[in-house]
Amino acid sequence: MSRNAPPPPAPSFMDEIRKIPPVTRFIVGSTLAVTLPLMLQVLPGDLIIFDLSKLKQLQVWRLITCFFYGGNGLQFLFDIIMLYRNSDALESTYYNRRSPEYAYQLVLASIGILLLNLPLETIIHYRALLVCITYLASRLSPNAPVSVFGILSLKALYFPFVLVGLDLITGGPPAAAVSLTGVIAGHAWWLLEWKEDGPSHGGGGRGGVMGRAPRWLVNLVGMGEDPQTRDAQQNQRAYGGAYAPRGRGLNDGGSGATGNLHAWGSGQRLGGT
Repeated sequence: MSRNAPPPPAPSFMDEIRKIPPVTRFIVGSTLAVTLPLMLQVLPGDLIIFDLSKLKQLQVWRLITCFFYGGNGLQFLFDIIMLYRNSDALESTYYNRRSPEYAYQLVLASIGILLLNLPLETIIHYRALLVCITYLASRLSPNAPVSVFGILSLKALYFPFVLVGLDLITGGPPAAAVSLTGVIAGHAWWLLEWKEDGPSHGGGGRGGVMGRAPRWLVNLVGMGEDPQTRDAQQNQRAYGGAYAPRGRGLNDGGSGATGNLHAWGSGQRLGGT
């Protein structure tokens, strides 16, 4: 008499973490690692801000940490969910099995954000990075429906500008200017690497203009997990996003990028920026 096979063990917390694509996992993990200690007042805020005078003292970690302070309160929760959803959509769909290319192009976009913010004397670049990633996701799925506060419905193409407008209302022109640098960086990224009739001659984000990821970065990041092996990959719905099935075309208005996004203001900035 045969015995029934035991049920497979439930996936552990680390198993679920490993399902997140590597670059998205790094971005979200770094945001938590930088933000939570400041939120709990374990670390002083001036240790992570972008400060040219401190960089001259070889405090080079500031070039990285200034991108990962997400503020506090509910605003932080909403923003990090939006960051995860949009980055995951880009990496799992448009950069499927090409995580090093996504990482490399994201680094170049971040350098652009740093340069654009020098005249603004911005000390935290998290919001600009979030808007940049959101902009690229919206351009790659421009017709996806987006809900703002559950009241206004519009195409994803216009959603980044809603974020800029909300930052203008809640934080004034300085906050809107910072978010606008994210739009500019995201637009340059899309124009150079994804626009079909652009300089990259066909788009696809394959480094036609911005270059390919160096070998050391490929070895460090790995190629990423095929999203076809991930659980609940089709018609996935959660707070902040609704996904179309993987593998649909770039111009069908439903692939990869988030829909049903909720727009929120710029929130509280460290040091008043």
